[in-house]
Amino acid sequence: MVGAGGMDGDGGVAGVLRAGSRALADLVLPRSCAGCARPGDVLCPACRCRLTRPRLAEPRRHPPGFPPTVAAGAYAGPVRPTVLAFKEHGRAELAGPLGAALALAVGVVLAGAAGPATAPVVLVPVPSSAAAVRQRGRDHVRELADRAVAELRAAGVPARTAPVLGRLRGRAGRTRDSAGLDAAARRANLAGRFRVLPAGHRAWAGVPAGSRLVLVDDVVTSGATLTEGARALATAGDTPWRDTPVVAAVVAATPRRVHRPFAAPPPGSFTVRGRAGAGPDPASTVGTGVQRLASG
Repeated sequence: MVGAGGMDGDGGVAGVLRAGSRALADLVLPRSCAGCARPGDVLCPACRCRLTRPRLAEPRRHPPGFPPTVAAGAYAGPVRPTVLAFKEHGRAELAGPLGAALALAVGVVLAGAAGPATAPVVLVPVPSSAAAVRQRGRDHVRELADRAVAELRAAGVPARTAPVLGRLRGRAGRTRDSAGLDAAARRANLAGRFRVLPAGHRAWAGVPAGSRLVLVDDVVTSGATLTEGARALATAGDTPWRDTPVVAAVVAATPRRVHRPFAAPPPGSFTVRGRAGAGPDPASTVGTGVQRLASG
């Protein structure tokens, strides 16, 4: 199981070395847009804009128990190579724009969820398998959650990351990476594989009762991962969230053939930070409670 720090004990040194190599490469190699390969920007304005189009995630074979989920954009076009560049190809600098996109999705899903708008917001990252963490040298979903929390806090939202969801160890808990599996195989691969850490675990430290819980991941395709994570959280025992409805937010979702536009909540908004040195980007505005998304 991945520890509260987001890296399992077997990959710590290797992970630090990989992270250092990526940081050095960022300094000496010319950058190009991860979405369209245009030189100059980590993610060009046109590709960034594709991550400011929130939508309800609706898997084609909607699994029972799938939580209400909002994605910042469609997992298609330039968004797909952008996410893969961050997740699989070491483009760690993409944590910024992808984390901002996740913050947008969090704000929108909370706008339509029950609960007081002023309650603390807690992001629960879907845990990567130990093998995936070793291979990538990091827990990329935890990275996205942490960056989203920074964006939300900058916007005045009391938010924190709580890695309280873990994977079961042992033979019964072994899972493959879900990439390449069909919907039925994903469900079978993940069934019963997640557990919520006990209330006394350090991952729960500082999480007050009554917090608004948001399960977060990078991408939703079949919905199996979020469904299993939501099931584990909803059936946990004595935790601060035992009576809290579970909602979810992701960077991107596989689009349905027929797209139903998202209906924005009533007026009232706040803005998530744009790029360093840039002014507020109206396409990056998010809201919680009765506040609204105001995208440009």
